[in-house]
Amino acid sequence: MQAKEHKFSGVYVIEEKGKTSLATRSLTGAGSVYGEKVIDIDGVEYRLWPSRRSKLSAAIRNGLREMPIQRGSKVLYLGAASGTTVSHVSDIVGEVGTIYAVEFSPKVARNLLSLSQSRSNIVPIVDDARYPTEYSPFITEPIDIVYQDVAQPNQAAILTENMRHFCSFGAWGMIAIKARSIDSSIPASQAFNKELSEIEASGVGMVEKVNLAPFEKDHLFVVVRATEAAI
Repeated sequence: MQAKEHKFSGVYVIEEKGKTSLATRSLTGAGSVYGEKVIDIDGVEYRLWPSRRSKLSAAIRNGLREMPIQRGSKVLYLGAASGTTVSHVSDIVGEVGTIYAVEFSPKVARNLLSLSQSRSNIVPIVDDARYPTEYSPFITEPIDIVYQDVAQPNQAAILTENMRHFCSFGAWGMIAIKARSIDSSIPASQAFNKELSEIEASGVGMVEKVNLAPFEKDHLFVVVRATEAAI
């Protein structure tokens, strides 16, 4: 068994019994966070990153070309839930990075709050991602990447509003567009096009699009970048 560095900084490929898995190197060395398999290789703890549990992992598996999240990144994570993907992003950005993790549901955020107690680079924020002015006092530095995974009809507007509020020219946006949350009565492709049109109309530059099938049904992962017109 061995761990090979992926082309993306902080991401690893574990080869085991003819199979390959994505993984991140554990920031804390404290074992599993949400039930994921943990492997020790030469005294280093790696946490497997299942692509059916994380849309970012699925996007990487499906050929994502741009991965702006790296060591030292300042990330605003919208829709943090219980912290599954947040925990892997925490591994990647390391102790010099910060994740401002926004989750609307206090019940769901309990695990996120617990996770932040063992990982000092996670700042949990229980609030509504639609209203960035409400949680702006908790964000004390410019944001490099806004990462969004929320089940709301106005997904594009949430992303671009947060980018306007917290980002400067050149910052990145990453969003998992959920077609069924936008309008379950229309084809997924139509729902995707609606959100993509709104993103482009905002002046944010489109970088790439990755379909998340077969890991996630009717999901499109999109990477954008802030232009002067957008901010």
